[in-house]
Amino acid sequence: MQPLTLADVAAAREAIGSRLHVTPMFSSAHMTKRAHTRVLLKAETFQRTGSFKPRGAFAKLATLTREQRARGVVTASSGNHAQALAYCAQVTGIRCVAVMWPGASEDKIAAARSYGAAIDLASADAPEAVKRAEGIAAEEGLTVVPAYDDLAVMAGQGTLGLEILDDCPDVDVVLVPVSGGGLLAGIATAVKAKRPKTRIIAVEPLRSPSLAHALAAGRPVATAQDSIADGLLAPAIGQRCLAIATALVDEVVHVSDEEISTAVTWLYRYAKLVAEPAGAATTAALLAGRIRARQHETVVSVVSGGNLGIPLALRLLAADLPSGGPLAPLMSEASTIKHAEPPVSPDEHRY
Repeated sequence: MQPLTLADVAAAREAIGSRLHVTPMFSSAHMTKRAHTRVLLKAETFQRTGSFKPRGAFAKLATLTREQRARGVVTASSGNHAQALAYCAQVTGIRCVAVMWPGASEDKIAAARSYGAAIDLASADAPEAVKRAEGIAAEEGLTVVPAYDDLAVMAGQGTLGLEILDDCPDVDVVLVPVSGGGLLAGIATAVKAKRPKTRIIAVEPLRSPSLAHALAAGRPVATAQDSIADGLLAPAIGQRCLAIATALVDEVVHVSDEEISTAVTWLYRYAKLVAEPAGAATTAALLAGRIRARQHETVVSVVSGGNLGIPLALRLLAADLPSGGPLAPLMSEASTIKHAEPPVSPDEHRY
């Protein structure tokens, strides 16, 4: 199996160029006090399309031949990867088909469509969507762009690791959310190559522990799609991702849905960041005391995405209000709101 290297990540960074943001990294005095060590938040919530995913999408598109570009691309995704690929394909003039499924975030489906992707909703779940995407690729001559288990995609995600080192070259611990494993593999490859003593800690939902199951079995294992963190619900971790995680990841910790929900509201209240549940997983691990770090160490927590739908946002914020508070009925009523029209795509109002 071909390894992922630092040179691959550097090449991906060159291929992406200036088309994506260098996202900010914030200090957090409140979290530093809670965790008893210096904590920085790497806010991929401010990336194009609202998550880290365009890094891998642009890197993969850069590897396509002229014929492949002319034919187009297809992917299977519950949301963030689909809209990221749609955006990158639109920017580069490539046709894009996104195979999604009922139950995926309506906001993310609408965003992918707004970026010009043809949306296919004929699949019942993620495994079926993967097979359907492969079938569409074979029928129409499209190139499949995997959400994670692809060297070019992983290299693109690894550019986030390079940015962390640019801003914090002495980082001691990097917390990375994991599902399919592309982000984890990319960051671990980049960071460990340049600073081997930095610890990489993977954070995953307690009810959908794709990495933990795979490490125990020695191979990818089908994992339950059961968490509020819809962005962390890959059918199984990727084979390449697992090999990299086995070699480079120092620890795996788990967070409950309740802890993730608390982290979403904590980020909103104290860090002024709008994070979706998947993006708040690493913060949840810090708040729950799952991260062991010495007082003098620096911890970087990757807040991987901010595509939080309004109904879920209001429900989580309402749950954080004092019981019976004056705003609770209003928030409860507002959380039932449905979008009358597809929401405006993130780039039209945030970036």
